[in-house]
Amino acid sequence: MNRFSRLLALLMSLCLMVSLLASCGGNTDSGGSTADAGKDTFTVALDSDIVKLDPAFAYDFTTNPVVNQITQGLLTFDEDNQLQPMLASSWEQKDDLTYVYQIRDDVTFSDGSAMTMDDVLYSMNRIKDPATASYLSWMYDNVASIEQTGDWELTVTLSTPDATWQYVPATTAGHVISKAYAEQVGDKLGTPEGGLVGTGPYKFVDWTKGASVTLVANDEYWGEAPKVKNLVFKIIAEGNTRLTSLMNGECDIISSVDPSSADQVTSNGFELFSEDGMTINYMAFNTETGQCTDQEVRKAVAQAINVEEMVQAIYGDYATVANSVMPTWMAPYAKDVKQTAYDPEAAKKTLADKGITSLQCITYTTARPYNQKGGSQLANMIQGYLSEVGVDVSITEYDWTTYKTKVQTDPYDICFYGWTGDNGDPDNFMNLLADTNWSMNVAHFQDDEYKALIAQGVDTPDGDERDAIYLKCEEMVAEKQPWVLISHSKNLLGINPKVKDFYYHPTGVAFFKGVSKEA
Repeated sequence: MNRFSRLLALLMSLCLMVSLLASCGGNTDSGGSTADAGKDTFTVALDSDIVKLDPAFAYDFTTNPVVNQITQGLLTFDEDNQLQPMLASSWEQKDDLTYVYQIRDDVTFSDGSAMTMDDVLYSMNRIKDPATASYLSWMYDNVASIEQTGDWELTVTLSTPDATWQYVPATTAGHVISKAYAEQVGDKLGTPEGGLVGTGPYKFVDWTKGASVTLVANDEYWGEAPKVKNLVFKIIAEGNTRLTSLMNGECDIISSVDPSSADQVTSNGFELFSEDGMTINYMAFNTETGQCTDQEVRKAVAQAINVEEMVQAIYGDYATVANSVMPTWMAPYAKDVKQTAYDPEAAKKTLADKGITSLQCITYTTARPYNQKGGSQLANMIQGYLSEVGVDVSITEYDWTTYKTKVQTDPYDICFYGWTGDNGDPDNFMNLLADTNWSMNVAHFQDDEYKALIAQGVDTPDGDERDAIYLKCEEMVAEKQPWVLISHSKNLLGINPKVKDFYYHPTGVAFFKGVSKEA
């Protein structure tokens, strides 16, 4: 049973863009360039390209913030991570299986057309439909039906009780798109050629793959208008280059600040956003094939790694050692779960007894919200620790876009990954190791007892009984060692002091509607 575990090459010709923007409700004079200086243009540097401008494929930490400006869900999260109305004016849980949403009747898409119940039904069923091949379809695995039960009323009926469903309408899996536009552009939806039509405060203008995404304030927006007209996302993979773009005024906000550069941000008169994130950073063993299928081998490798020393050396004060899969501030965080202790002598003996002399490691070079340094330093330090116990580690590195494919196709014994939560529910983290999608469960961990606990957790209402279930999950992760837990990171962003009212949610999504900028 899968749950919240899952949670930008081609340039277009000018004439094609003009044609498509007309159908998207965009316009060519709305400002797609950072040359538009001053308070009317806001520029954000991302560390990697987006996947697709389509809520059905908006699951990663660069795509999600962009899509969230264009489309909206039935619900949203506030600053305290509590659910609030959005496209639904109200909602209620009728019983364990039934959720009823009252849909707003005054919402307009960016192309000027009115949002209808057909659009809402289409959008949710599209995610659920296997033919869509959405990364988020697992969120609907427990949904029996989605029906219109009144003029502006939507009822979702579950097949079994599911404590996590309440959050789905606040994620991109609950975002509403224009049915008419989606059917018009077909397979081009979410591509540079096709764009996207939504109900959000901004609308699509341009996407130049690997370079930038440009949005403009949506004149048809049903809510309060954005304060900044043009919103530009620039793709700058290299950390020092992102930092330079902030210093020279090319960008107003930069993501994934390297912890070693944090002092440089503040000493040059810029602001450092530094708050505990909703993250876990870990090393995963391939439990299915290779050298680490044996639990004793995994334990021995973990014994060889001084996690506390490694976290301090790489992240300094901008991350904490992970003693739990769940973030430290999130209930039921279990700080007392006993993780494998550093013991190189014991590691050396076990690995020698097991005949382990080499391991194959793959990692990523690009900064991530849960690991602003990228995976290279982690891999190199672990290579050093294991060399001290007689094990040679070969390392292959990839940029993030390539890496996401390689962890599904290439052999490895150990790899590095992480997660930024979609919400504050413990299942959002613990379910990662029950997933059958290897792009999420890179450890290929498949344990019937663990899956049964996850299923039980989903079916149990919030409270002490549910917390106890996820504590058992934590204990199993520590015992069976599919992961070596590394750190919980702080979200680090560099911000121009001219930026006002910037808000960054723990899920890694920034909402720019209320942001302003001094000239």
